[in-house]
Amino acid sequence: MNQRILITGSSGLVGTALTSALVAEGVDVVRLDLRARGEAHGDVRDRALVHDTVARVDGIVHLAAVSRVVWGERDPELCWATNVGGLRNVLEAAAQSGRAPWVAFASSREVYGQPVTLPATEDAPLRPVNVYGRSKVEGEFLVVEAQRVGLRACTVRLSNVFGSTSDHADRVVPAFARAAALGAELRVDGLDHTFDFTHVDDVTLGLVALTELLSAGGPPPPPIHFVSGRPTTLEELATLAARLGQRGSSIRSAAPRDFDVARFFGDPSRARALLGWQPLVRLEEGLARLVHAFRDAHRDAQAQEVVR
Repeated sequence: MNQRILITGSSGLVGTALTSALVAEGVDVVRLDLRARGEAHGDVRDRALVHDTVARVDGIVHLAAVSRVVWGERDPELCWATNVGGLRNVLEAAAQSGRAPWVAFASSREVYGQPVTLPATEDAPLRPVNVYGRSKVEGEFLVVEAQRVGLRACTVRLSNVFGSTSDHADRVVPAFARAAALGAELRVDGLDHTFDFTHVDDVTLGLVALTELLSAGGPPPPPIHFVSGRPTTLEELATLAARLGQRGSSIRSAAPRDFDVARFFGDPSRARALLGWQPLVRLEEGLARLVHAFRDAHRDAQAQEVVR
């Protein structure tokens, strides 16, 4: 029987890519997102809507969230209501549905705060340092509680996913890529801050593998990383972007934000062992694609202006 899978946050970076990948495999995808139009438009904070939607599906990939650390700092109540309250609605609806859908919850490397040991494994202590990270930790606790009452639920942790020009413009990778494509200045908030940048294509492959496991009735895995396992400083990222842009972009150093984690890269070996997954898109390749995509988009926009 063909699976019907709900993707919350379906219009976001990962949600858009995952929707396309699952549809290409013949999966019946139900979408739910604040930014969507028509039947797919909806808010995970709307308990009645979530229950009605979940009642019609066999599995759920829960991506919907206030997804930026800085947004969580600016509006903690909205962050908590969406990231915790929205997930609670999804888990409650799944537990009450006669179809007994599985749930895959997208968490974040922010749950670790500043790991003592790197690369961080999934067993590292959860010590978040900002509102967004704390909301994701609480979400993971909700998943554990749902498992205890019989729900087939699991958690995946993502890290600095990138790869699309439609991503939030102020996220570090698209911000650097766009500036480099246009020859603009790249501002680096913390030159030595180090992160694990993972291409959206790789994350999508991991999530597809997970949905296949769960749809086939396999046991929900313990928390797993979809990460590259490769550390890159922001200075290295900016330097690489400027080189790929070939427009002479300058790099300006600025002070880091006090609510940001300074260093993280993760161990991807559990995902490899449990799902046969491994990252394929190297940072250089993914960033080059993005710089070129921004350059092409800028050229097309200029051409449209000429036509007008």
